[in-house]
Amino acid sequence: MLPLLFFAFVAGVARASDVLEFTDDDFESRITDHDLILVEFFAPWCGHCKRLAPEYEAAATRLKGIAPLAKVDCTANSNVCSKYGVSGYPTLKIFRDGEESGAYDGPRTADGIVSHLKKQAGPASVELKSEVEFEKFIGDRDASVVGFFADAGSAAQGEFLKSASALRESYRFAHTNVEALLKKHNIEGEGVVLFRPPHLTNKFEESSVQFTEEKFTNAKLKKFIQDNIFGICPHMTDDNKDQLKGKDLLVAYYDVDYEKNPKGSNYWRNRVMKVAKSFLDQGKKLNFAVANKNIFSHDVSELGLDSSSGELPVVGIRTAKGDKYVMQEEFTRDGKALEKFLQDYFDGNLKRYLKSEPIPESNDGPVKVVVAENFESIVNDESKDVLIEFYAPWCGHCKSLEPKYKELGEKLANDPNIVIAKMDATANDVPSPYDVRGFPTIYFSPAGQKQSPKRYEGGREVSDFISYLKKESSNPLVVKEDEEKKKSKKKKSEL
Repeated sequence: MLPLLFFAFVAGVARASDVLEFTDDDFESRITDHDLILVEFFAPWCGHCKRLAPEYEAAATRLKGIAPLAKVDCTANSNVCSKYGVSGYPTLKIFRDGEESGAYDGPRTADGIVSHLKKQAGPASVELKSEVEFEKFIGDRDASVVGFFADAGSAAQGEFLKSASALRESYRFAHTNVEALLKKHNIEGEGVVLFRPPHLTNKFEESSVQFTEEKFTNAKLKKFIQDNIFGICPHMTDDNKDQLKGKDLLVAYYDVDYEKNPKGSNYWRNRVMKVAKSFLDQGKKLNFAVANKNIFSHDVSELGLDSSSGELPVVGIRTAKGDKYVMQEEFTRDGKALEKFLQDYFDGNLKRYLKSEPIPESNDGPVKVVVAENFESIVNDESKDVLIEFYAPWCGHCKSLEPKYKELGEKLANDPNIVIAKMDATANDVPSPYDVRGFPTIYFSPAGQKQSPKRYEGGREVSDFISYLKKESSNPLVVKEDEEKKKSKKKKSEL
């Protein structure tokens, strides 16, 4: 009997969850119990929901006492899901005091959810009344912005609190009027200090940076934070990746894990930082980061690197324009390989990396096959108008379009001024300014205007393409069907 009770107890513990479950019957009454709560509307069969589940559960456990997480099964509770306009799964919404506050658009990892909700919970700026509260606040895994004010009613503190309210979704704020804390941080009267996360402390930069402007304004404070929050070489995560990407950025990918292996994570990061600092001190402009190669396996693959390369970091640069450069030499512990790679980058001696299929040996079909390596010679030929389809091999719509697109190419085969082309966007880098987010995506690239391609938004019948090209082409369109009609008319007139 006792073994059975033990197993029943274990099974009960296994089922325990820190995620609240709401239904049609109790949603309205229970949602009002919480100042701030995140609710996931899901369906049990949804693949994205299944992937989110363990992250959501972990976040709920870590956020106990700060902000609760709840979920609603929309297959069993259609009324509440309909009321809040749920049309896809999972849908996450933030509620404040029982009212919908807006969609949750933050990361969908445990770390990201925890970070995002902590910034949303409580006041925009937390008042710190003791040294213990101060140390606890700046000991968080996210950077902290702290305002120090001798006078709680000062205009400076008022401006700081306004800025904190405006920026709370992105950064963590606190303020204090404790005299001992002002003295400890050499603040006379008023000041603002940014404290970087303790687990990223290193010997190459200060762990805190003081705001030096005389007046606190939203714009100035935001710029101060953005310029200093990451330091020389931050840890790129799902939570901060959008703030880092879009810049000229070097990333060293390896087994970064500050939960399980902080010492090993910092070992390689320090080697990157040492080299990075030497170039930054020379006035060279580039951003640096380290990232977990498994979490960012897609990025690693896009650089043509191998994520199973052992403990050594693999390194790549992606510029704001989308150009990629890859460190081919193996990372060395003395940093010499990284130093040489960076010197070649700044000297302009590196060849751009292109993810590309091989150039076709024969390309005489009615639809030209474009890969990254021949994109310039085919699509960017200034003398030609080009209609190009970006497709994915697995895309059903692309497969449906294929015979019509081929027929279009055949009809225009005798036109020397136009090219009908296609490119597998999953196997090749798509250059700027082409923006491909779904399949198929079709662009028209006019002769002489290669930096201003036009997205094709028309129908997908052959006649639709012909009508469009007759309007847009730089020269009169030569269509095979039209030529045959002319020949037929000529024969009739001769008779």
